[in-house]
Amino acid sequence: MSSPPLQTTSIASLPLVARGKVRDIYAVGDTHLLLVTTDRLSAFDVVFPTPIPDKGRILNAMSLFWFNHLSAVVPNHLSDIDPEDVVLPEERDQVRGRSVVAKKLYPLPVEAVVRGYLEGSGWKEYQTGGHVCGISLPPGLKRADRLPDAIFTPATKAELGAHDENITFEAMEEALGGGMAREVRSLSLTLYKAAAEYALSRGIIIADTKFEFGLDDEGQVTLMDEVLTPDSSRFWSANSWKPGISPDSFDKQFVRNWLESTGWDKCPPAPVLPDEIALGTAARYLEAFDRLTRPATTF
Repeated sequence: MSSPPLQTTSIASLPLVARGKVRDIYAVGDTHLLLVTTDRLSAFDVVFPTPIPDKGRILNAMSLFWFNHLSAVVPNHLSDIDPEDVVLPEERDQVRGRSVVAKKLYPLPVEAVVRGYLEGSGWKEYQTGGHVCGISLPPGLKRADRLPDAIFTPATKAELGAHDENITFEAMEEALGGGMAREVRSLSLTLYKAAAEYALSRGIIIADTKFEFGLDDEGQVTLMDEVLTPDSSRFWSANSWKPGISPDSFDKQFVRNWLESTGWDKCPPAPVLPDEIALGTAARYLEAFDRLTRPATTF
């Protein structure tokens, strides 16, 4: 059964560290963070006033699924601390089913983006020069085409309200150092390939996704934030995929398509979403979760 949407948390028992586009972050001592996934929606890097029912719980559950599924590839930020144990009893409704207590890491200042198909900003860039983030691609590719091999296309990690920007791998090497950049690239491609193969067996194409990594106290690269959710990935129905068109999706593209039709200039303030768009988005997120994690979980 759906719970009332949670747009913003109000947890007084812990120090607030930050409010991101979707997550509210609180300090749990000096070594851990409480990450609460709200029902806020962001599109075109703008946060909307309309919450998406159950979105936070779906994203949290999906990330937990993927962290577990991919744990043999790379360590992740999860701890064994129950989120409900770090807040007051009257605050537990705000964290139940939508939160994790994570190890505090040193975040790397890049988005680790992997593309297996040509869409979004990658498609736009390819049309202008036949390449994406400095990587040359074969001529004649169509929108939504499958790439010969998945490519790693990093991006800057923008502040709230700003836009992420694609960068070359050489620029990433300058930011992180060559060894660290190569390790992140290798891990990202391995994670994507493992996830894409699994998802395809469930009728979902992961067209592209972004990972975030941090370093622990020993300097080990660690997977963090969220992973392979409809907020951080393009999920397409394998049955309707066809090069040349944007396929049916289980992600924010449904909202983006509606926004493009309204003439909104993609600058704050964001418009209020009609009920059919908010509920349609929630249904698509739940469908993706259901397909990937069957048997279905009741929220």
